[in-house]
Amino acid sequence: MRIVLGIDSSTQSTKVEARDLDSGLLIATGSARHPPTAPPKSEQNPSAWWEALKTAVGEIGEHRTDVVAIAVAGQQHGLVLLDHEGRELRPAKLWNDTTSARDAADLVAEYGPQMWAERCGSVPVASFTISKLAWVARNEPEILPRVAMVMLPHDYLTWRLSGRHVTDRGDASGTGWFNPAANRYEPDLLRSFVTEPESWLSKFPTLLGPDEAAGIITAAASTELGLAPDVLVGPGTGDNMAAALGLGLGIGDVALSLGTSGTVCAVSATPTSDPTGLVAGFADAAGGFLPLVCTLNATKVTDTVARWLGTDAAGLSDLAAAASPSDRVVLVPYFDGERTPNLPDATGSFHGLTNTTTREALARAAHDGVLCGLLDGLDALHQASVETGGRIHLIGGGARSATYRQRCADLTGRQIFVPDVDEAVATGAALQAAAIGSDTSAATIAQRWNLGAGSAIDPHVDGTNVRAAYHEAKACSA
Repeated sequence: MRIVLGIDSSTQSTKVEARDLDSGLLIATGSARHPPTAPPKSEQNPSAWWEALKTAVGEIGEHRTDVVAIAVAGQQHGLVLLDHEGRELRPAKLWNDTTSARDAADLVAEYGPQMWAERCGSVPVASFTISKLAWVARNEPEILPRVAMVMLPHDYLTWRLSGRHVTDRGDASGTGWFNPAANRYEPDLLRSFVTEPESWLSKFPTLLGPDEAAGIITAAASTELGLAPDVLVGPGTGDNMAAALGLGLGIGDVALSLGTSGTVCAVSATPTSDPTGLVAGFADAAGGFLPLVCTLNATKVTDTVARWLGTDAAGLSDLAAAASPSDRVVLVPYFDGERTPNLPDATGSFHGLTNTTTREALARAAHDGVLCGLLDGLDALHQASVETGGRIHLIGGGARSATYRQRCADLTGRQIFVPDVDEAVATGAALQAAAIGSDTSAATIAQRWNLGAGSAIDPHVDGTNVRAAYHEAKACSA
């Protein structure tokens, strides 16, 4: 049997899927936690990701001897800075670190949102890599002369695996210095905070195409992970791009993800340029585009409300399902500030509380608040002329919740599709590894693996009034 490994290196953990290359059958899994973070400052040492990867790969046991290819999908935007010896110059700033909000605002003010949208497909916010590099230049300028390699989280792990400083256009499109429409770096966008920005081209990773391997696993990585010495390493990509691969999305299909963060994206054949900053005009991992809206607050919000109510996520879902239709409590869920809309210093707020408010009403409001924030993102995609008429896929940890599933259908007024794939990001990375390992297109592999299987959820009630109440509460909170 030929096995491929798909790696999902997220904010909270590393997950590994071992799949049969030919059938896509899930053979084994592994996982290991990352150090916890607490925004607004959110940093991790990149070496911790490597240690987690070793632990997670170790959990697949004897199947390691049959692995022929591996690929990494990583949390987007994080900034990794290494010196000429490959040493970490500082902890990586993660996507949900909002301390660079001032730097993002300065960049947008200097060049204007229209220019950013045209050059990068996106208007920088605190989460973008360029904002984090600007923060380092402002707060730790002594580090910049020592920087030899600038990486994203998936780039770092691919480098540890293959020894090559490479990336893909999907993850690169979230840096703020890559033009996804022209498929090139734009180093002059760094000129406000670095000298000789053109010299930074040598510090950026080499761009690989969707069907290009990073190389063969290094002897050191082979030994540490217990893998064969001839394992191929794929180019890897960002987590959202890998999820699109793992779901087998086509043009117009939408993925709505409920994880630590929330994302809504759609596969597009054409690039997107949104000067409002709501839609990030990312590239995907298959040669196309993946316009995306991201919110900071998703399942972490319902986990927090569950804790307040003395229960867990499953218990909160049960409470929400029992809420009275007449309950009108609304939650604006900006517990960690917010990325979309760009409100890094915002806080969450309940509206409509009375002496008769029930635990059930609070539970449903928590689910609805998270979903309404994401569905505003779906509206933004439509307003940016992105085709969103295909199937809506609900993924991420929140997709396991019966309440999230049903309320998503109710609030969209559309049928929601919940894929059988449990970990779309890791599955997408495995699919990329299979394509690289067999010299076969990702689309062919997706069809062979039957990634379109799943279940459909139909709306039961009209959620229009809930979304209207949410918008009213959001306006009051601004």
